[in-house]
Amino acid sequence: MSDPIAVLMDEHQLILRVLGALAGLADKADAGAPVDREEIGRFATFFREFADRLHHGKEEERLFTAMEAAGMPREGGPIAVMLHEHDVGRSHVRALAALAEGSGALTDDERSSLVTHARAFVPLLAAHIAKEDNILYPMARRVLPADSYDALSASCREYDADPARAERAAELRTVAEELASRWPAPPGPLFEGGCFG
Repeated sequence: MSDPIAVLMDEHQLILRVLGALAGLADKADAGAPVDREEIGRFATFFREFADRLHHGKEEERLFTAMEAAGMPREGGPIAVMLHEHDVGRSHVRALAALAEGSGALTDDERSSLVTHARAFVPLLAAHIAKEDNILYPMARRVLPADSYDALSASCREYDADPARAERAAELRTVAEELASRWPAPPGPLFEGGCFG
């Protein structure tokens, strides 16, 4: 039986690679390099569909629900913090998507908005992932009884096996690899106090 938390952590590694690529794009944009709106749209699509709809959707609908059933509050505490950070991240992704929907070359204000939102979103989501990997997920392993964990495994496996969802996830993984190869991450950590290779 697949371990749902191991799968979520594997997804985190892909998301971190694309966060590094977005940081690289922001640095290039800040230095005045031309940035294609379609490329911004590819980042927005990956974060909206893979990181949020597929990954966060699985956390919110499956993992957090199981933790709540095991006695962890949804309001206040770690789950509430994670949900709040998901919402803040969505606001940055909406801003990136709006830039992608424009036409022509980016204006100076749009370029500034791109850099601002990317530089806020990257450390937010990277730190969020670190909290989940190091605090929330180990907590879930401790608080979920064996039968609940088994049910979570089956539920997540069913979620991932949905044919349309699985096909789209594969497409988005390809997009992620293309973005990561096209926009090398800048050296150093993605957020203050943390480093991901």
